[in-house]
Amino acid sequence: MHGSCQEEDDSCSDYGSHDKLGTILGRFVPNGNVLFPDTFETNHLLFYERFKAYQDYILADCKASEVKEFTAEYLEKVLEPSGWQAIWRTNVFDVLVEVEDVEYSALKAVVRLGKPFLCESSTSTFTLECMQELLKLKEYRVPLLELWMVYDESGEFDQTALAIEHVRFFYQYIWRSWDEEDDDDFDYFVRCVEPRLRLYYDILEHRVPSGLVADYHNLLSQCEELYKKFLNLRNSISSSDSDSEAENVSMVEGLKLYSEVEHLKQKLKLIENPLLRYVFGYEKHTGLQAKGIRPTGTKITHVVSSTMMSSLLHSLLRDKLYPEPPDEELEIQFHSDLLTAVNACYEGDTVIICPGHYIVDGMFCIADSIELEGYGLPDDIVIEKQGKGDSFVDCSGANVRISNLKFVQHDAVEGVLSVHHGKTTLENTVLQCETTGVTVRTSAELLMKNSDLYGAKGAGVEIYPGSTCTLIGNGIHHCREGILIKDFLDDHYDLPKITMVNNVIHNNEGYGFVLVKPTIPSDVKDNPAEKLEENIQNTQSDGETDNIRSLGPEKLCECASNEMELYERTEISGQTEGNYEIANELGATSAKKSQMHKKRLSELGITEADDNLMSQEMFVSIVGNQFKHNGKGSFGTFLF
Repeated sequence: MHGSCQEEDDSCSDYGSHDKLGTILGRFVPNGNVLFPDTFETNHLLFYERFKAYQDYILADCKASEVKEFTAEYLEKVLEPSGWQAIWRTNVFDVLVEVEDVEYSALKAVVRLGKPFLCESSTSTFTLECMQELLKLKEYRVPLLELWMVYDESGEFDQTALAIEHVRFFYQYIWRSWDEEDDDDFDYFVRCVEPRLRLYYDILEHRVPSGLVADYHNLLSQCEELYKKFLNLRNSISSSDSDSEAENVSMVEGLKLYSEVEHLKQKLKLIENPLLRYVFGYEKHTGLQAKGIRPTGTKITHVVSSTMMSSLLHSLLRDKLYPEPPDEELEIQFHSDLLTAVNACYEGDTVIICPGHYIVDGMFCIADSIELEGYGLPDDIVIEKQGKGDSFVDCSGANVRISNLKFVQHDAVEGVLSVHHGKTTLENTVLQCETTGVTVRTSAELLMKNSDLYGAKGAGVEIYPGSTCTLIGNGIHHCREGILIKDFLDDHYDLPKITMVNNVIHNNEGYGFVLVKPTIPSDVKDNPAEKLEENIQNTQSDGETDNIRSLGPEKLCECASNEMELYERTEISGQTEGNYEIANELGATSAKKSQMHKKRLSELGITEADDNLMSQEMFVSIVGNQFKHNGKGSFGTFLF
């Protein structure tokens, strides 16, 4: 016996025993016209309950090729083989049956129709005779995982109901048709079950962006479809004895399908792994359309205040609402709800937010060039998110300006602010985060000045390829990582433009600054980019060699891919010397991109290229920043 159970009378579960009086499971009352008996409620189990069952009682340390054997042994130990009723549920009908025996290895139950005969169908009427004929054709064997056990108060059948639920959930949400053919050198539970189970509950609890969830399900469907095609093609080749040209073509097609399947599987693994999911993210495209200029051609100033006192109105008129030049009229609208005010804006409008604590149930989608300005100090004008959603503030306007505000984020899995297109300026703003902080996506531009960002469980600022990010005089602290730059070495990506001046990046859990990039192929080594990086590491400062050294690769987490390696760099002595290291590492990486591009052009037979393109380097200005008390140091490189 392969499982953790040591004795034949062991119940193999911590959910109770046969000696316990009364059931510990919930009760589900079916809906419908037919009065079916109640069933056990087992589909609301917590993460740790499923985790413990798979790890300790069902799969243990089995390999993928042993999953069916381990599952059958588990069921044989805990399942009551007969004497219980269940509802057999299919896409066409539900019918009450009585179980007479169980075939564990085949995951089949031998059944007969229950008494009285209860059957319900949404498409057609199944008579007693029809159902008896169907069971006879199936030799009275039905899939065990299509049975929902009838509720029993005694507690005698708790283990049976839970066992069926665990196996049903496993084959519905965890198992993949290609798992059995994967490398068996690793523990299947650690490699596949745990990350997929965690992802399921992360999605269930709204901790994964909806766009990434959609990407994952699409990738899964594509992979399943291609894998079926691959299996069919492989079977057709293996059943043929001929050595014809058609078979050779089929083999080439099979290799192509296999390569596509492997590529999709790697993408799925990235999303399933929580660390890699955070590092690589996904491409999100906002579909929000700008309104443009108001049909009347006017621009409106929106004033938001929960209550408007005469003294406040007088101050506003004096400081903000007096038009310049004086002979022009200024149209003003007053609002008590901030989200309503922002949604009412057209191109060129201004929203002035008075002191107060504003609870926002929803998200801000800013597609026009507008300005959000707090009237007072940021700590006096607090905008707090309530309710779940992907993000808090989405900006895609050509020129969006936000100033003198404090944003408090809850449950926005994509972070407090995302810049998708255009330019967004943050000035004198406080960002209190719970997930990722600010994200600057491809082709977008962020100017963040004299602001404070803290609390992100991801990176404080994420910079995508092809974006422009200017950070001046900010504090970024108490995040998982301070600043993270996504991989930009791929030919499809443009180089980001980065300016960092006089920022204080401190007390972050990991690095102050992280660069994500792929490992360089061996045939690109010893090129000028490599020599440039070597020179950088050997450059002396004030007559002494900089204290930069590469540490050995660390294991990201137990379930991370073997192809992923994390290289650490120790923090340079002194709070500002990290500026030099970061700037030169980014320069070296952009030089590598140029070298790799030249090599690809050479392979295509192109020996002359646009000098401007080939000499393109990343614009980097990193001056006067301070890196203090970051857990892993000032700068780290994540190689994948």
